[in-house]
Amino acid sequence: MKYEWLAFVILAGLAWGTYVPIIFYGGQELTGKPGDLGGRLMSILCVGLAYFLVAVLLPAGVMFSGMASWPETFSPSGLSFSGLAGVAGAVGAICVIFASKAAVDAAKASNLPPASFRIYIAPLIFGLAPVINTLVSLFWHPRKGGEFLHFGLETVPGWQLWAGIVGVAGGAFLVLLSKEESESQKGPPGGPAKSGPQVAGS
Repeated sequence: MKYEWLAFVILAGLAWGTYVPIIFYGGQELTGKPGDLGGRLMSILCVGLAYFLVAVLLPAGVMFSGMASWPETFSPSGLSFSGLAGVAGAVGAICVIFASKAAVDAAKASNLPPASFRIYIAPLIFGLAPVINTLVSLFWHPRKGGEFLHFGLETVPGWQLWAGIVGVAGGAFLVLLSKEESESQKGPPGGPAKSGPQVAGS
């Protein structure tokens, strides 16, 4: 199909876009009392179990059933870097969980609603990740056969790439700026919230 790839892109965006609020709510439901780390760790175990079911049992079952063939070679570099990709995904998931908890704790310490800082986690993560992905893909060019230490700028990208990176950086800046603005409007703990200029009545 001509646009089959676009359908998978949309599904990936839906999956990753809903991940942060879903994992936060799951960890919240598993947490018995404020500050309890067990609930967050349990949510990590649930993520690992889901990974095992979807990313281990499912492909293994497909290959064992004969619907897809096993790879002809098991190269050490292929196995190593595929495993590293899994580690990167797991570390990212764990960091999201602890970022959510730390954001809620920071908001409560600042006498703000619990979601005041948490809503900025996903925009910052998904704003930073494409920039890192682009830069790594631009300078790292591993080759088949285990030649993974191959770096360089093989092609000079057009201005659109750099404009996009600047745009993402600007978006992250605006997210942080809006965070500081909302915090300043709240005012100090125990004090009245700041308001706009008052118009004197006649």
